[in-house]
Amino acid sequence: MNAKIYNQTGKSVGTIALPEEVFGAQWNGDLVHQVLVSEAGNARANVAHAKGRGEVRGGGRKPWKQKGTGRARHGSTRSPIWIGGGVTHGPLTEKDYTRKINRKMKAAALYAILSEKLKSGEIIFLDEIKAKDIKTKEAKTIMTSIANIPGCAELATKRKNAAFIALGKKDKEAERIFGNIKSVVIGEWRNITPSDLLKYKYIVVSEPEESVKFVASKMK
Repeated sequence: MNAKIYNQTGKSVGTIALPEEVFGAQWNGDLVHQVLVSEAGNARANVAHAKGRGEVRGGGRKPWKQKGTGRARHGSTRSPIWIGGGVTHGPLTEKDYTRKINRKMKAAALYAILSEKLKSGEIIFLDEIKAKDIKTKEAKTIMTSIANIPGCAELATKRKNAAFIALGKKDKEAERIFGNIKSVVIGEWRNITPSDLLKYKYIVVSEPEESVKFVASKMK
């Protein structure tokens, strides 16, 4: 399985051999869903909390005597049926939303998504990203050039979640020039997750030889 490698001007400069187990994997929707839900739960900040009857203020004494008033009996104004009382079965900060994701499960989901992205023509392999000037204008020029690659026209017009640029290693200059383009996110390939792959339309892989070797090692 081979794919074309382009430079940042949009011209083909060679090919790369892709491992079948990574870019030719079968789609497994149930596995992908399970991994995505687990990732979302692990990233969730549990801040919602409703006070129960033991936490609300007031209600230290019985509001009226048990009998003889003609009214219903009550023991405390902190009861959930009173206005200002505690909440029954409300959200609590003690609730744990985290779920364990096995390493091979996450890798298998990653491979399934990468395979579908490749079939759809939504993975672009670039030999490198190198800017002449540290300016946003330079990044826009690069994106416009890449959009000339067949099937990638939407890269230049999509206003939200257009592309995730995956770098082979940390590059502060590349991160700076793409920092002001809101439709594009740039980061290291080793930090990419299944959620990132599905969130962005295109995946631009810089330094593909190193990146492909790294992702193939995730299942070992």
